[in-house]
Amino acid sequence: MNDDQELVAATLKGNRKAFEMIIRKYQQPLLNYIGRMVGERELALDFTQDVFLRAYACLPSYRPQFKLSTWLFKIASNLVIDFWRKKKIPTLPLDQPLEEDGDGFCLQIPDDKPSVAKTFELGELRARIDRALARLPAALRELFVWRHVNGLSYEEMAEIKGLPVGTVKNKVFQAKELIRRHLEEET
Repeated sequence: MNDDQELVAATLKGNRKAFEMIIRKYQQPLLNYIGRMVGERELALDFTQDVFLRAYACLPSYRPQFKLSTWLFKIASNLVIDFWRKKKIPTLPLDQPLEEDGDGFCLQIPDDKPSVAKTFELGELRARIDRALARLPAALRELFVWRHVNGLSYEEMAEIKGLPVGTVKNKVFQAKELIRRHLEEET
């Protein structure tokens, strides 16, 4: 039972294991997205759990013509938007480096057992990318993370945000260009 529609149907019939499979499938992508948007690991874990609680409660209203992943990311996006509304988002001057306190998230890079030097280089690159990503406006950062960390399609992102696909493509391109510029400024 791997098909999302089958898992939803089984969950609606009372099969808790089916919903556990949905959680296992989408927990990490949602955590990655939310973590990058709120910047705090514990808060991201709480929000991810909230997404699944809300999804479970609203599952009877889920429409199977839409992808389950899109529906879950829409719930997550709404949680993040509510968080931003309630909390004044701190801003950093462009010349102030981010704190390296270990609470942030790093871009995921496959572990192919690189050498110590390569590990150091990758760590430096991750830190530079994270700093560049943090400098993006929240709306651009969100779309960039969805596209390049979570692998969502432009169509899925457009559906979640209620924007035309062309607008989403343009904003992702803008985010990439800003990140490129920020990385060039650092060198």
